[in-house]
Amino acid sequence: MKDQAISNGVMFNAYPDSIGTKLSDTVKLFQRPEFKDVFSLFYVLPTFFNSDLDRGFSIIDYNLNDELVSKEDLVDLKQLNIELKFDIVLNHLSVASPQFKDLIEKGEASKYKDFFINWNTFWEGKGSLDENGIMIPEKEYLDKLFMRKSGLPVLQVPFPDGSLKPYWNTFYQKVTPNPIKLKDLENIVQESNVDVNQLLNEINQAIEDEENLENINFGSFDNFKQEVLHHVYMNSTFLGQMDVNAKSDLIWEFYQETLKKVSNFGGKILRLDAFAYLHKQVGETNFFNKPGTWDYLSKIKTIADDYNLMLLPEIHAEYGVKLHEEVAKEGYFIYDFFLPGLTIHTIESKNNTALFKWIHEIIDKNYKTVNMLGCHDGIPVLDLKGKEVEGEYNQGLLKDEEIENIMTTILNRGGRVKNLYDAEGNKISYYQVNATYFSALNEDETKLLIARAIQMFMPGIPQIWYLDLFAGKNDYEAADKAGSGGHKEINRTNLSLDQINIGLQKEVVLKQLNLIRFRNTSNVFSGTININSNSDDVIDITWSLANEKASLYVNLNTLELRVNHKDKEGLTTSII
Repeated sequence: MKDQAISNGVMFNAYPDSIGTKLSDTVKLFQRPEFKDVFSLFYVLPTFFNSDLDRGFSIIDYNLNDELVSKEDLVDLKQLNIELKFDIVLNHLSVASPQFKDLIEKGEASKYKDFFINWNTFWEGKGSLDENGIMIPEKEYLDKLFMRKSGLPVLQVPFPDGSLKPYWNTFYQKVTPNPIKLKDLENIVQESNVDVNQLLNEINQAIEDEENLENINFGSFDNFKQEVLHHVYMNSTFLGQMDVNAKSDLIWEFYQETLKKVSNFGGKILRLDAFAYLHKQVGETNFFNKPGTWDYLSKIKTIADDYNLMLLPEIHAEYGVKLHEEVAKEGYFIYDFFLPGLTIHTIESKNNTALFKWIHEIIDKNYKTVNMLGCHDGIPVLDLKGKEVEGEYNQGLLKDEEIENIMTTILNRGGRVKNLYDAEGNKISYYQVNATYFSALNEDETKLLIARAIQMFMPGIPQIWYLDLFAGKNDYEAADKAGSGGHKEINRTNLSLDQINIGLQKEVVLKQLNLIRFRNTSNVFSGTININSNSDDVIDITWSLANEKASLYVNLNTLELRVNHKDKEGLTTSII
Protein backbone atom coordinates (compact mmCIF):
# COMPACT_ATOMS: atom_id res chain seq x y z
CA MET A 1 0.00 0.00 0.00
CA LYS A 2 1.19 3.50 -0.79
CA ASP A 3 2.07 5.86 2.05
CA GLN A 4 -0.75 8.08 0.81
CA ALA A 5 -3.29 5.38 1.68
CA ILE A 6 -1.95 5.14 5.22
CA SER A 7 -1.82 8.92 5.64
CA ASN A 8 -5.20 9.79 4.19
CA GLY A 9 -6.98 6.58 3.26
CA VAL A 10 -10.23 5.72 5.01
CA MET A 11 -10.57 2.86 7.49
CA PHE A 12 -13.56 0.54 7.99
CA ASN A 13 -14.16 -0.55 11.60
CA ALA A 14 -16.10 -3.67 12.60
CA TYR A 15 -16.01 -7.03 14.34
CA PRO A 16 -15.38 -10.08 12.14
CA ASP A 17 -19.08 -10.96 12.44
CA SER A 18 -20.60 -7.45 12.35
CA ILE A 19 -21.64 -8.07 8.73
CA GLY A 20 -23.38 -11.39 8.17
CA THR A 21 -21.91 -14.16 10.32
CA LYS A 22 -18.14 -14.13 9.74
CA LEU A 23 -15.30 -12.14 8.20
CA SER A 24 -15.83 -13.53 4.71
CA ASP A 25 -19.17 -11.68 4.57
CA THR A 26 -17.37 -8.37 5.15
CA VAL A 27 -14.90 -9.31 2.41
CA LYS A 28 -17.83 -9.89 0.07
CA LEU A 29 -19.19 -6.47 1.06
CA PHE A 30 -15.90 -4.84 0.04
CA GLN A 31 -16.12 -6.68 -3.28
CA ARG A 32 -19.50 -5.14 -4.14
CA PRO A 33 -19.49 -2.30 -6.71
CA GLU A 34 -20.94 0.14 -4.16
CA PHE A 35 -17.76 -0.31 -2.08
CA LYS A 36 -15.22 0.00 -4.87
CA ASP A 37 -12.35 2.28 -3.75
CA VAL A 38 -14.19 3.25 -0.55
CA PHE A 39 -11.73 1.81 1.99
CA SER A 40 -7.96 1.33 2.14
CA LEU A 41 -7.80 -0.02 5.69
CA PHE A 42 -9.85 -2.30 7.92
CA TYR A 43 -9.73 -2.08 11.70
CA VAL A 44 -10.97 -5.53 12.59
CA LEU A 45 -11.76 -5.86 16.29
CA PRO A 46 -10.13 -8.58 18.40
CA THR A 47 -12.69 -11.37 18.17
CA PHE A 48 -10.45 -11.88 15.13
CA PHE A 49 -8.31 -13.67 17.75
CA ASN A 50 -9.29 -16.27 20.35
CA SER A 51 -10.98 -14.47 23.23
CA ASP A 52 -13.68 -15.02 25.84
CA LEU A 53 -14.97 -11.75 27.33
CA ASP A 54 -15.57 -8.07 26.62
CA ARG A 55 -16.28 -8.80 22.95
CA GLY A 56 -12.70 -9.75 22.17
CA PHE A 57 -10.63 -7.59 24.50
CA SER A 58 -10.00 -10.50 26.85
CA ILE A 59 -7.46 -12.30 24.71
CA ILE A 60 -6.78 -16.02 25.13
CA ASP A 61 -4.16 -16.07 22.39
CA TYR A 62 -3.36 -14.17 19.20
CA ASN A 63 -4.18 -17.04 16.84
CA LEU A 64 -6.97 -16.81 14.27
CA ASN A 65 -10.45 -17.38 15.64
CA ASP A 66 -11.35 -20.22 13.26
CA GLU A 67 -15.07 -19.75 13.90
CA LEU A 68 -15.00 -16.28 12.34
CA VAL A 69 -11.79 -15.90 10.33
CA SER A 70 -9.96 -17.94 7.71
CA LYS A 71 -6.58 -17.59 6.00
CA GLU A 72 -8.47 -17.21 2.71
CA ASP A 73 -10.09 -14.04 4.09
CA LEU A 74 -6.65 -12.53 4.60
CA VAL A 75 -5.63 -13.39 1.05
CA ASP A 76 -8.83 -11.80 -0.31
CA LEU A 77 -8.27 -8.61 1.68
CA LYS A 78 -4.73 -8.35 0.38
CA GLN A 79 -6.00 -8.70 -3.20
CA LEU A 80 -8.39 -5.81 -2.47
CA ASN A 81 -5.39 -3.70 -1.34
CA ILE A 82 -6.93 -3.40 2.11
CA GLU A 83 -4.44 -3.54 4.95
CA LEU A 84 -5.36 -4.27 8.52
CA LYS A 85 -5.33 -2.56 11.87
CA PHE A 86 -5.28 -4.81 14.93
CA ASP A 87 -5.40 -4.44 18.69
CA ILE A 88 -2.76 -5.76 21.00
CA VAL A 89 -4.11 -5.65 24.53
CA LEU A 90 -0.89 -4.78 26.34
CA ASN A 91 -2.22 -4.62 29.89
CA HIS A 92 -3.97 -7.95 30.28
CA LEU A 93 -4.76 -11.49 29.13
CA SER A 94 -7.68 -13.81 29.79
CA VAL A 95 -7.78 -16.24 32.70
CA ALA A 96 -8.17 -18.83 29.91
CA SER A 97 -4.82 -17.89 28.34
CA PRO A 98 -2.23 -20.68 28.33
CA GLN A 99 -0.06 -18.64 30.65
CA PHE A 100 -2.69 -18.08 33.34
CA LYS A 101 -4.02 -21.65 33.10
CA ASP A 102 -0.48 -22.88 33.73
CA LEU A 103 -0.27 -20.62 36.79
CA ILE A 104 -3.57 -21.92 38.21
CA GLU A 105 -2.61 -25.54 37.54
CA LYS A 106 0.94 -25.41 38.96
CA GLY A 107 0.78 -22.54 41.43
CA GLU A 108 4.16 -21.48 42.79
CA ALA A 109 5.89 -24.01 40.52
CA SER A 110 4.54 -22.40 37.34
CA LYS A 111 6.91 -20.91 34.79
CA TYR A 112 4.45 -18.00 34.64
CA LYS A 113 4.46 -17.24 38.37
CA ASP A 114 5.62 -13.67 37.68
CA PHE A 115 3.82 -13.24 34.33
CA PHE A 116 0.78 -11.79 36.13
CA ILE A 117 0.51 -9.56 39.21
CA ASN A 118 -0.27 -11.04 42.60
CA TRP A 119 -2.07 -8.11 44.28
CA ASN A 120 -0.91 -8.98 47.80
CA THR A 121 2.71 -9.38 46.72
CA PHE A 122 2.66 -6.03 44.91
CA TRP A 123 1.38 -4.18 47.99
CA GLU A 124 3.37 -6.15 50.58
CA GLY A 125 4.45 -3.86 53.41
CA LYS A 126 2.19 -1.07 52.10
CA GLY A 127 -1.16 -2.14 53.56
CA SER A 128 -3.03 -4.65 55.72
CA LEU A 129 -5.08 -7.77 55.02
CA ASP A 130 -8.87 -7.67 55.24
CA GLU A 131 -11.13 -10.53 56.35
CA ASN A 132 -10.90 -12.07 52.87
CA GLY A 133 -7.13 -12.09 52.86
CA ILE A 134 -6.88 -9.22 50.37
CA MET A 135 -4.30 -6.52 50.97
CA ILE A 136 -5.86 -3.08 51.41
CA PRO A 137 -3.25 -0.47 50.47
CA GLU A 138 -2.65 2.36 52.91
CA LYS A 139 -4.89 5.38 52.28
CA GLU A 140 -2.11 7.52 50.79
CA TYR A 141 -1.64 4.90 48.06
CA LEU A 142 -5.27 3.91 47.65
CA ASP A 143 -6.41 7.49 47.10
CA LYS A 144 -4.03 7.82 44.16
CA LEU A 145 -5.26 4.77 42.26
CA PHE A 146 -7.15 5.46 39.02
CA MET A 147 -10.04 2.98 38.84
CA ARG A 148 -12.00 1.66 35.87
CA LYS A 149 -14.68 -0.06 37.96
CA SER A 150 -16.18 0.00 41.43
CA GLY A 151 -14.07 -1.52 44.22
CA LEU A 152 -10.52 -2.82 44.22
CA PRO A 153 -9.15 -4.08 40.87
CA VAL A 154 -8.86 -7.66 42.15
CA LEU A 155 -10.08 -11.12 41.14
CA GLN A 156 -9.80 -13.92 43.70
CA VAL A 157 -8.45 -16.92 41.80
CA PRO A 158 -8.55 -20.56 43.06
CA PHE A 159 -5.17 -22.30 43.26
CA PRO A 160 -4.42 -26.05 43.35
CA ASP A 161 -3.74 -26.03 47.10
CA GLY A 162 -7.32 -24.86 47.74
CA SER A 163 -6.35 -21.28 48.51
CA LEU A 164 -7.63 -18.11 46.85
CA LYS A 165 -5.06 -15.73 45.45
CA PRO A 166 -5.95 -12.10 44.65
CA TYR A 167 -4.66 -11.03 41.22
CA TRP A 168 -4.67 -7.56 39.70
CA ASN A 169 -7.70 -7.17 37.47
CA THR A 170 -8.18 -3.58 36.22
CA PHE A 171 -10.99 -4.27 33.77
CA TYR A 172 -13.63 -6.94 33.31
CA GLN A 173 -14.29 -10.02 35.36
CA LYS A 174 -17.14 -12.49 35.63
CA VAL A 175 -17.48 -15.30 38.14
CA THR A 176 -20.35 -17.70 37.42
CA PRO A 177 -21.17 -20.20 40.19
CA ASN A 178 -22.00 -23.70 39.00
CA PRO A 179 -24.69 -25.84 40.73
CA ILE A 180 -23.41 -27.79 43.69
CA LYS A 181 -23.77 -31.60 43.68
CA LEU A 182 -25.55 -33.51 46.45
CA LYS A 183 -22.54 -35.73 47.06
CA ASP A 184 -20.28 -32.70 47.61
CA LEU A 185 -22.75 -31.06 50.02
CA GLU A 186 -23.15 -34.30 52.01
CA ASN A 187 -19.36 -34.61 52.30
CA ILE A 188 -19.11 -31.09 53.72
CA VAL A 189 -21.95 -31.28 56.28
CA GLN A 190 -21.31 -34.99 56.91
CA GLU A 191 -25.00 -35.82 56.78
CA SER A 192 -27.47 -37.30 54.31
CA ASN A 193 -31.14 -36.50 54.87
CA VAL A 194 -34.13 -34.46 53.71
CA ASP A 195 -32.76 -31.23 55.23
CA VAL A 196 -29.56 -31.56 53.20
CA ASN A 197 -31.61 -32.05 50.01
CA GLN A 198 -33.68 -28.96 50.84
CA LEU A 199 -30.54 -26.88 51.42
CA LEU A 200 -29.11 -28.17 48.12
CA ASN A 201 -32.23 -27.04 46.27
CA GLU A 202 -32.10 -23.60 47.89
CA ILE A 203 -28.43 -23.12 46.98
CA ASN A 204 -28.86 -24.24 43.38
CA GLN A 205 -32.01 -22.15 42.94
CA ALA A 206 -30.16 -19.08 44.22
CA ILE A 207 -27.33 -19.82 41.76
CA GLU A 208 -29.83 -20.12 38.90
CA ASP A 209 -31.52 -16.87 39.92
CA GLU A 210 -28.12 -15.13 40.30
CA GLU A 211 -28.92 -14.19 43.89
CA ASN A 212 -26.41 -13.44 46.65
CA LEU A 213 -25.59 -16.81 48.24
CA GLU A 214 -24.66 -15.08 51.50
CA ASN A 215 -28.38 -14.41 52.04
CA ILE A 216 -29.32 -18.11 52.15
CA ASN A 217 -30.48 -19.32 55.57
CA PHE A 218 -28.44 -22.45 56.29
CA GLY A 219 -30.45 -23.22 59.43
CA SER A 220 -28.91 -26.07 61.43
CA PHE A 221 -26.03 -26.20 58.95
CA ASP A 222 -24.97 -22.60 59.58
CA ASN A 223 -21.56 -23.72 60.92
CA PHE A 224 -20.79 -25.08 57.45
CA LYS A 225 -21.97 -22.02 55.53
CA GLN A 226 -18.58 -20.52 54.71
CA GLU A 227 -17.11 -23.92 53.81
CA VAL A 228 -20.01 -24.58 51.42
CA LEU A 229 -19.76 -21.12 49.84
CA HIS A 230 -16.00 -21.59 49.45
CA HIS A 231 -16.67 -24.87 47.64
CA VAL A 232 -19.14 -23.14 45.32
CA TYR A 233 -16.64 -20.39 44.54
CA MET A 234 -13.80 -22.83 43.91
CA ASN A 235 -15.97 -24.69 41.40
CA SER A 236 -17.24 -21.57 39.62
CA THR A 237 -16.49 -20.63 36.03
CA PHE A 238 -14.04 -17.74 35.91
CA LEU A 239 -13.73 -15.09 33.24
CA GLY A 240 -11.37 -12.20 33.69
CA GLN A 241 -8.76 -9.95 32.14
CA MET A 242 -5.71 -10.41 34.30
CA ASP A 243 -3.14 -7.60 34.33
CA VAL A 244 0.28 -8.74 33.18
CA ASN A 245 3.57 -7.97 34.88
CA ALA A 246 5.64 -5.94 32.42
CA LYS A 247 8.66 -6.30 34.69
CA SER A 248 8.88 -9.94 33.58
CA ASP A 249 11.15 -10.82 30.65
CA LEU A 250 8.57 -13.40 29.61
CA ILE A 251 6.11 -10.61 28.86
CA TRP A 252 8.46 -9.01 26.35
CA GLU A 253 9.11 -12.36 24.69
CA PHE A 254 5.33 -12.68 24.40
CA TYR A 255 4.99 -9.21 22.85
CA GLN A 256 7.76 -10.03 20.35
CA GLU A 257 5.97 -13.21 19.30
CA THR A 258 2.62 -11.43 19.07
CA LEU A 259 3.80 -8.53 16.89
CA LYS A 260 5.44 -10.95 14.49
CA LYS A 261 2.19 -12.91 14.30
CA VAL A 262 -0.10 -9.92 13.59
CA SER A 263 2.33 -8.61 10.99
CA ASN A 264 2.08 -11.93 9.18
CA PHE A 265 -1.71 -11.61 9.23
CA GLY A 266 -1.41 -8.41 7.18
CA GLY A 267 -1.31 -5.89 9.98
CA LYS A 268 -0.09 -2.39 9.19
CA ILE A 269 -1.38 -0.42 12.20
CA LEU A 270 -1.29 -1.68 15.77
CA ARG A 271 -3.59 -0.07 18.31
CA LEU A 272 -2.10 -0.34 21.80
CA ASP A 273 -5.16 -1.03 23.90
CA ALA A 274 -4.98 -0.04 27.58
CA PHE A 275 -1.22 0.55 27.34
CA ALA A 276 -1.40 3.45 29.81
CA TYR A 277 -2.26 0.96 32.59
CA LEU A 278 0.71 -1.31 31.90
CA HIS A 279 3.33 0.35 34.10
CA LYS A 280 2.48 -0.07 37.78
CA GLN A 281 4.31 1.36 40.75
CA VAL A 282 3.49 1.83 44.42
CA GLY A 283 2.64 5.46 45.10
CA GLU A 284 1.57 6.24 41.54
CA THR A 285 -1.87 6.49 39.92
CA ASN A 286 -1.08 3.46 37.76
CA PHE A 287 -2.42 5.29 34.75
CA PHE A 288 0.33 6.61 32.49
CA ASN A 289 2.98 6.53 35.18
CA LYS A 290 6.01 8.55 34.12
CA PRO A 291 8.66 7.83 33.02
CA GLY A 292 7.80 4.13 33.15
CA THR A 293 5.05 4.26 30.55
CA TRP A 294 7.35 6.05 28.11
CA ASP A 295 10.02 3.40 28.67
CA TYR A 296 7.55 0.61 27.91
CA LEU A 297 6.23 2.42 24.85
CA SER A 298 9.76 2.81 23.53
CA LYS A 299 10.40 -0.91 23.99
CA ILE A 300 7.20 -1.77 22.09
CA LYS A 301 8.15 0.63 19.28
CA THR A 302 11.51 -1.07 18.87
CA ILE A 303 9.74 -4.38 18.30
CA ALA A 304 7.10 -2.79 16.04
CA ASP A 305 9.76 -1.20 13.84
CA ASP A 306 11.19 -4.65 13.13
CA TYR A 307 7.84 -5.66 11.62
CA ASN A 308 6.97 -2.33 9.92
CA LEU A 309 4.02 -1.77 12.22
CA MET A 310 2.71 1.74 12.89
CA LEU A 311 1.75 2.21 16.54
CA LEU A 312 -1.42 3.93 17.69
CA PRO A 313 -1.41 4.34 21.50
CA GLU A 314 -4.92 4.45 22.96
CA ILE A 315 -5.34 7.18 25.58
CA HIS A 316 -8.54 8.30 27.25
CA ALA A 317 -7.73 11.35 29.37
CA GLU A 318 -9.00 14.89 29.81
CA TYR A 319 -7.84 17.35 27.17
CA GLY A 320 -6.50 19.52 29.99
CA VAL A 321 -3.96 16.84 30.98
CA LYS A 322 -2.32 17.33 27.54
CA LEU A 323 -1.35 13.65 27.28
CA HIS A 324 -2.34 13.68 23.61
CA GLU A 325 0.22 16.42 23.03
CA GLU A 326 2.95 14.51 24.85
CA VAL A 327 2.32 11.37 22.80
CA ALA A 328 2.25 13.36 19.56
CA LYS A 329 5.56 15.07 20.41
CA GLU A 330 7.14 11.63 20.65
CA GLY A 331 6.18 11.06 16.99
CA TYR A 332 3.23 8.71 17.53
CA PHE A 333 -0.17 8.85 15.88
CA ILE A 334 -2.89 9.76 18.38
CA TYR A 335 -6.51 8.74 18.55
CA ASP A 336 -8.75 11.77 18.08
CA PHE A 337 -11.23 11.00 20.85
CA PHE A 338 -12.18 14.69 20.85
CA LEU A 339 -13.91 14.79 17.46
CA PRO A 340 -17.05 12.72 18.28
CA GLY A 341 -18.25 15.01 21.08
CA LEU A 342 -17.06 18.17 19.34
CA THR A 343 -19.02 17.32 16.20
CA ILE A 344 -22.25 16.73 18.12
CA HIS A 345 -21.68 19.95 20.07
CA THR A 346 -21.02 21.88 16.85
CA ILE A 347 -24.17 20.64 15.13
CA GLU A 348 -26.49 20.96 18.15
CA SER A 349 -25.17 24.33 19.40
CA LYS A 350 -24.82 25.71 15.84
CA ASN A 351 -21.37 26.97 16.79
CA ASN A 352 -18.02 26.03 15.22
CA THR A 353 -15.68 27.67 17.76
CA ALA A 354 -14.57 24.59 19.70
CA LEU A 355 -14.26 22.43 16.60
CA PHE A 356 -12.12 24.99 14.81
CA LYS A 357 -9.91 25.42 17.87
CA TRP A 358 -9.15 21.71 17.74
CA ILE A 359 -8.56 21.67 13.97
CA HIS A 360 -6.12 24.57 14.27
CA GLU A 361 -4.26 22.75 17.05
CA ILE A 362 -3.91 19.64 14.85
CA ILE A 363 -2.55 21.78 12.02
CA ASP A 364 -0.31 24.05 14.07
CA LYS A 365 1.25 21.21 16.10
CA ASN A 366 1.33 18.80 13.16
CA TYR A 367 -0.50 16.00 14.96
CA LYS A 368 -0.87 12.69 13.15
CA THR A 369 -4.33 11.39 14.02
CA VAL A 370 -6.84 8.64 13.52
CA ASN A 371 -10.29 10.16 13.98
CA MET A 372 -13.76 8.71 14.37
CA LEU A 373 -17.40 9.46 15.14
CA GLY A 374 -18.83 6.21 16.50
CA CYS A 375 -16.94 3.10 17.57
CA HIS A 376 -17.30 -0.18 19.49
CA ASP A 377 -16.78 1.59 22.82
CA GLY A 378 -18.98 4.69 22.92
CA ILE A 379 -18.94 8.44 22.41
CA PRO A 380 -16.17 9.92 24.61
CA VAL A 381 -16.98 12.95 26.75
CA LEU A 382 -14.41 12.85 29.57
CA ASP A 383 -11.74 13.59 26.96
CA LEU A 384 -13.17 17.06 26.30
CA LYS A 385 -12.77 18.31 29.87
CA GLY A 386 -10.25 20.67 31.41
CA LYS A 387 -7.94 19.54 34.20
CA GLU A 388 -5.83 21.03 36.96
CA VAL A 389 -2.18 20.05 36.51
CA GLU A 390 0.44 21.00 39.11
CA GLY A 391 -1.80 23.70 40.56
CA GLU A 392 -2.73 25.25 37.23
CA TYR A 393 -6.07 24.66 35.52
CA ASN A 394 -5.85 23.86 31.81
CA GLN A 395 -9.03 24.66 29.92
CA GLY A 396 -10.85 21.89 28.09
CA LEU A 397 -12.06 21.98 24.53
CA LEU A 398 -15.53 22.43 26.02
CA LYS A 399 -16.75 23.84 29.31
CA ASP A 400 -18.22 21.40 31.83
CA GLU A 401 -21.75 22.69 31.23
CA GLU A 402 -21.32 22.19 27.47
CA ILE A 403 -20.23 18.61 28.09
CA GLU A 404 -23.24 18.10 30.35
CA ASN A 405 -25.44 19.41 27.53
CA ILE A 406 -24.02 16.79 25.18
CA MET A 407 -24.64 14.11 27.82
CA THR A 408 -28.18 15.25 28.48
CA THR A 409 -29.00 15.50 24.78
CA ILE A 410 -27.78 11.99 23.98
CA LEU A 411 -29.37 10.47 27.09
CA ASN A 412 -32.69 12.11 26.24
CA ARG A 413 -32.39 10.43 22.84
CA GLY A 414 -32.00 7.01 24.44
CA GLY A 415 -28.27 6.74 25.16
CA ARG A 416 -26.71 4.89 28.08
CA VAL A 417 -23.88 6.00 30.40
CA LYS A 418 -20.55 4.53 31.49
CA ASN A 419 -19.04 6.04 34.63
CA LEU A 420 -15.70 6.07 36.47
CA TYR A 421 -15.38 5.23 40.17
CA ASP A 422 -13.01 5.72 43.07
CA ALA A 423 -11.78 2.91 45.35
CA GLU A 424 -14.90 3.16 47.53
CA GLY A 425 -17.21 2.80 44.55
CA ASN A 426 -18.23 6.46 44.35
CA LYS A 427 -18.87 7.86 40.89
CA ILE A 428 -16.28 10.49 40.09
CA SER A 429 -16.88 11.37 36.45
CA TYR A 430 -18.75 10.56 33.28
CA TYR A 431 -16.57 8.53 30.97
CA GLN A 432 -18.52 8.05 27.78
CA VAL A 433 -22.05 7.87 26.37
CA ASN A 434 -23.19 4.75 24.59
CA ALA A 435 -25.39 5.29 21.55
CA THR A 436 -25.19 4.92 17.81
CA TYR A 437 -24.03 8.18 16.30
CA PHE A 438 -27.19 8.35 14.22
CA SER A 439 -29.40 8.08 17.32
CA ALA A 440 -27.18 10.59 19.15
CA LEU A 441 -28.05 13.01 16.32
CA ASN A 442 -31.76 12.33 16.85
CA GLU A 443 -31.80 9.97 13.84
CA ASP A 444 -31.62 12.96 11.52
CA GLU A 445 -30.11 11.90 8.18
CA THR A 446 -29.01 15.43 7.27
CA LYS A 447 -27.14 15.80 10.56
CA LEU A 448 -25.46 12.42 10.02
CA LEU A 449 -24.28 13.49 6.57
CA ILE A 450 -22.97 16.78 7.97
CA ALA A 451 -21.11 14.91 10.71
CA ARG A 452 -19.60 12.54 8.16
CA ALA A 453 -18.60 15.41 5.88
CA ILE A 454 -16.87 17.16 8.79
CA GLN A 455 -14.98 13.96 9.56
CA MET A 456 -13.93 13.53 5.92
CA PHE A 457 -12.46 17.04 5.89
CA MET A 458 -10.52 16.60 9.13
CA PRO A 459 -6.76 16.01 8.96
CA GLY A 460 -5.74 12.43 9.67
CA ILE A 461 -7.06 8.95 8.96
CA PRO A 462 -10.87 8.74 9.16
CA GLN A 463 -12.17 5.57 10.83
CA ILE A 464 -15.78 4.54 10.04
CA TRP A 465 -17.90 2.43 12.38
CA TYR A 466 -19.91 0.02 10.22
CA LEU A 467 -23.22 0.66 12.01
CA ASP A 468 -23.00 4.43 11.53
CA LEU A 469 -22.33 3.92 7.84
CA PHE A 470 -25.69 2.14 7.62
CA ALA A 471 -27.44 4.73 9.86
CA GLY A 472 -27.96 2.19 12.64
CA LYS A 473 -30.28 3.00 15.52
CA ASN A 474 -29.91 2.31 19.24
CA ASP A 475 -30.38 -1.37 20.02
CA TYR A 476 -32.18 -1.25 23.37
CA GLU A 477 -33.07 -4.94 23.33
CA ALA A 478 -29.41 -5.95 23.03
CA ALA A 479 -28.34 -3.51 25.76
CA ASP A 480 -31.03 -4.73 28.15
CA LYS A 481 -30.33 -8.38 27.42
CA ALA A 482 -26.65 -7.90 28.22
CA GLY A 483 -27.51 -6.80 31.78
CA SER A 484 -26.02 -4.12 34.01
CA GLY A 485 -22.77 -3.96 32.04
CA GLY A 486 -24.44 -4.16 28.65
CA HIS A 487 -24.49 -0.47 27.78
CA LYS A 488 -22.05 -0.95 24.89
CA GLU A 489 -24.29 -3.45 23.10
CA ILE A 490 -26.59 -0.55 22.16
CA ASN A 491 -24.16 0.21 19.32
CA ARG A 492 -22.96 -3.26 18.27
CA THR A 493 -25.88 -4.66 16.30
CA ASN A 494 -24.76 -7.27 13.79
CA LEU A 495 -26.22 -6.59 10.35
CA SER A 496 -27.63 -9.45 8.31
CA LEU A 497 -26.99 -9.62 4.58
CA ASP A 498 -30.66 -8.70 4.01
CA GLN A 499 -30.20 -5.59 6.16
CA ILE A 500 -27.11 -4.69 4.14
CA ASN A 501 -29.06 -5.00 0.89
CA ILE A 502 -31.82 -2.78 2.25
CA GLY A 503 -29.28 -0.27 3.58
CA LEU A 504 -27.60 0.05 0.22
CA GLN A 505 -30.86 1.35 -1.21
CA LYS A 506 -30.92 4.28 1.23
CA GLU A 507 -29.82 7.73 0.15
CA VAL A 508 -28.06 8.47 3.46
CA VAL A 509 -25.91 5.35 3.01
CA LEU A 510 -25.06 5.96 -0.64
CA LYS A 511 -24.18 9.61 0.02
CA GLN A 512 -21.85 8.59 2.83
CA LEU A 513 -20.18 6.09 0.50
CA ASN A 514 -19.66 8.86 -2.07
CA LEU A 515 -18.09 11.10 0.56
CA ILE A 516 -15.83 8.34 1.85
CA ARG A 517 -14.76 7.25 -1.64
CA PHE A 518 -13.88 10.85 -2.47
CA ARG A 519 -11.72 11.13 0.65
CA ASN A 520 -10.13 7.73 0.08
CA THR A 521 -9.11 8.32 -3.54
CA SER A 522 -8.42 12.03 -3.90
CA ASN A 523 -4.83 13.27 -3.60
CA VAL A 524 -6.10 16.72 -2.68
CA PHE A 525 -6.33 15.64 0.97
CA SER A 526 -2.55 15.35 1.08
CA GLY A 527 -2.36 19.05 0.28
CA THR A 528 -3.06 22.14 2.38
CA ILE A 529 -6.11 22.73 4.54
CA ASN A 530 -7.65 26.18 4.99
CA ILE A 531 -10.34 27.18 7.49
CA ASN A 532 -12.27 29.95 5.73
CA SER A 533 -15.23 30.60 8.01
CA ASN A 534 -15.71 34.12 9.35
CA SER A 535 -18.92 33.23 11.14
CA ASP A 536 -19.53 30.97 14.15
CA ASP A 537 -22.49 29.29 12.45
CA VAL A 538 -20.76 28.38 9.19
CA ILE A 539 -18.21 25.67 8.42
CA ASP A 540 -16.14 26.48 5.35
CA ILE A 541 -13.09 24.24 4.84
CA THR A 542 -10.95 23.88 1.71
CA TRP A 543 -8.22 21.40 0.84
CA SER A 544 -5.89 22.44 -1.99
CA LEU A 545 -3.18 20.70 -3.98
CA ALA A 546 -1.76 22.53 -6.99
CA ASN A 547 -4.84 23.56 -9.02
CA GLU A 548 -7.13 21.00 -7.39
CA LYS A 549 -9.56 21.87 -4.59
CA ALA A 550 -12.04 20.12 -2.30
CA SER A 551 -14.50 22.29 -0.39
CA LEU A 552 -16.95 21.76 2.45
CA TYR A 553 -19.67 24.26 3.28
CA VAL A 554 -22.19 23.83 6.12
CA ASN A 555 -24.68 26.37 7.38
CA LEU A 556 -25.30 25.20 10.94
CA ASN A 557 -28.56 27.15 11.20
CA THR A 558 -30.23 25.87 8.05
CA LEU A 559 -28.24 22.56 7.84
CA GLU A 560 -27.36 23.35 4.24
CA LEU A 561 -24.52 21.04 3.16
CA ARG A 562 -22.31 21.29 0.08
CA VAL A 563 -19.23 19.23 -0.81
CA ASN A 564 -17.56 20.11 -4.12
CA HIS A 565 -14.49 19.04 -6.01
CA LYS A 566 -12.65 21.26 -8.49
CA ASP A 567 -10.24 19.19 -10.58
CA LYS A 568 -6.98 20.26 -12.23
CA GLU A 569 -8.82 21.30 -15.38
CA GLY A 570 -11.12 23.61 -13.40
CA LEU A 571 -14.22 21.38 -13.65
CA THR A 572 -16.33 21.52 -10.47
CA THR A 573 -18.31 18.45 -9.38
CA SER A 574 -20.80 18.09 -6.53
CA ILE A 575 -19.88 15.07 -4.36
CA ILE A 576 -23.21 14.93 -2.51
